[in-house]
Amino acid sequence: MKLHRVAVVLASLTVLVTAACTEEQGAFGDASSIVAAVPTAAWAAVEDSVYGALEPTIYTVRDEKMFTVTHVDPEDATWDELRRFRQLLVVGPANAPWIAPVIDGVRRGEAIEGVIQASDVWARGQTVTAVVIQEGQSIDEGLRSALAELNELYDAQYRQLAEGRMFISGRDTALADTLNSMAGFSLLLPAVYTWANRDSVYIFRNDNPDPSELIRQVAVTWASPIPDGMEGEDFLAWREELATQHYTDEQVNVLESVQAGRFNFSGLDAYQIQAVWQSPPGAWPAGGPFVLRAVACPAQDRMYLIDAWLYAPGKEKYQYMIQLEKILDSFECG
Repeated sequence: MKLHRVAVVLASLTVLVTAACTEEQGAFGDASSIVAAVPTAAWAAVEDSVYGALEPTIYTVRDEKMFTVTHVDPEDATWDELRRFRQLLVVGPANAPWIAPVIDGVRRGEAIEGVIQASDVWARGQTVTAVVIQEGQSIDEGLRSALAELNELYDAQYRQLAEGRMFISGRDTALADTLNSMAGFSLLLPAVYTWANRDSVYIFRNDNPDPSELIRQVAVTWASPIPDGMEGEDFLAWREELATQHYTDEQVNVLESVQAGRFNFSGLDAYQIQAVWQSPPGAWPAGGPFVLRAVACPAQDRMYLIDAWLYAPGKEKYQYMIQLEKILDSFECG
């Protein structure tokens, strides 16, 4: 068992309890921290598989875990405190005392097995995911067979949460309509974004609460007629030209861990590049990830370049990258 993981979570819980003593029944932790209640003997057999499936990494400016898993034996005394965390994974047979309350929260009087979820089982604002082991199956076998489903479930729900947080200010549908009539393309952005344009360059920016702490920016421009034979290096050169002429933040592309390739975007030929930007030599040191898309729109005879970048020093960037990709996915032309 990873004792240091439990110690860190318990220390966090102690701080949160002290700060929120008037809300003793509220859940603690965040959506990317998963407390896994699994009997120790079963956990020893499946531990590495669980971490591999539920702690995948994505590259932003470094490898970041999508989730962090902390193991606890549900028969240990620590379970009484850890079961109040926001995101729980419990594994065992239907009659186990740490499984039965979850089943009761879903439906009563029916045989249940496999992956189920219930809300607010031990605390308000909590989501409990249970792997209910069928009769004759070992706990480690049941958990191992459910890992792919758990990975997809947690990822989908986290993406939904990130999108909901992004649009808490509302969806700026009026801006999307304005862009469509004014420039021939549209994006669906949160209402908190500001925007400006110069000729065929449109820049959308959210630097709340403070640009020294967090910047999310999307730029859209195009070339017409559609250029022939453009590849990744051409789109990157186009991005550097865009940044030099139109960005208030000096940037150069860093391609040490670039991910690139063509794909079908809503029936249109597109090319995507994900890499890192940083300040040029001699400038104030800064950097972050960017996602660059080039989309050919034959109906307008335009090649669009859509650049989304993030500045979030000292912060986990996965949530913000999901949000920027959601904005990119809303692009329409013609």
